[in-house]
Amino acid sequence: MSDSTGSSEPESTDSLRAFGAVVKVFRERAGLTQEELAPMVRFSPQTVASIEQGRRLPPPEFIDRAEVALDAFGALKAAARHLSRKPGLAAWFRHWAAMEERAISLRTYECRLVPGLLQTEAYARTLFENRVPPLTDEQVDSQVSARLERQKLLRERPGTLFSFILDEHVFLRRTGGTEASRQLIEHVLECASLRNVELQIMPLEEPVHPGLDGPICLLETPDNKWFGYCEAQESGQFVSDPKTISTLHMRYARLQSQALSPEDSRSLLERMRGAL
Repeated sequence: MSDSTGSSEPESTDSLRAFGAVVKVFRERAGLTQEELAPMVRFSPQTVASIEQGRRLPPPEFIDRAEVALDAFGALKAAARHLSRKPGLAAWFRHWAAMEERAISLRTYECRLVPGLLQTEAYARTLFENRVPPLTDEQVDSQVSARLERQKLLRERPGTLFSFILDEHVFLRRTGGTEASRQLIEHVLECASLRNVELQIMPLEEPVHPGLDGPICLLETPDNKWFGYCEAQESGQFVSDPKTISTLHMRYARLQSQALSPEDSRSLLERMRGAL
C-alpha cells in the first residue's frame, strides 16, 4: 500500500536489524557517537539512529560512506547484500524516502488521505490500526514511530521546498473522529506556516482537474534531476522517464492553477476547524 495508507514506511525485519547491529558495533569500535558519525556519512543523526535500530533501509550512499568511515573491512557491504525488502511498492517507497532526505524540492498531490509528511500521530495511528489485514500492536507502534520521524524533514531541511495540493474532501472524512480531525487541521496549518512549505486545497466545487487519475509525487535532486512516484493499491511505480516526468509536471502545474491560493487554502482550513 501507499505512504498515505501506511504500509510504505520501512518495516523492521531481521536483516535490517542485523545490518543496524553491525553498523553499531563498528561505530562503537571506532569510538564514535551517532552524532559524530552523521557528518562523516553525510546523513542526519536521526537517520543513523534509524538504520542502527533496523527501522530504515540504508541508502547505498550510507553503506559506501560508512564502510570507509568505520574501516569496516567490507563487512557492511557484505551485510547489505542480505537486506530484505518487501516486494513491489514498499521497496520503491523506501528508495523514495531515502531520496526525500536529499531532495531540494518535493511536490505532492493527494486525493485520498493527508500525506504522511503532514499527518498527526492520532491520524497515522488510526490508519495503521485499521489496516487490512490487521497489524500487530508492535507493528502499529513501529510504523507510527517511523512516520513521525520522517516528518522531521519539514523542519530539518528548511532549504527544501515542500509543495502540497490536497483535495478538500480528505479533511471532511474526519478520519479518527472530530477531535483527531481538529488536531489534524491545526497541525497542517502549523506546517503550512513554515517558510519552506506551500499548501493548496483543491476545492470540492472544482468538477474536473488533472489529478482525477490519482496522486502525484515529484522530487528534485541536488543535481537538479527530477523523479516521480505514482501508486495504487498494492502497487507503485518509481518514475524516471523524462517524457513521463514532463507529463506529471504539466498536470501538477495545472493543479496549482486550479487549486485555491495558499492564503485562501489556509482560510478554508480555518473555517473547517471552526465548524468541528
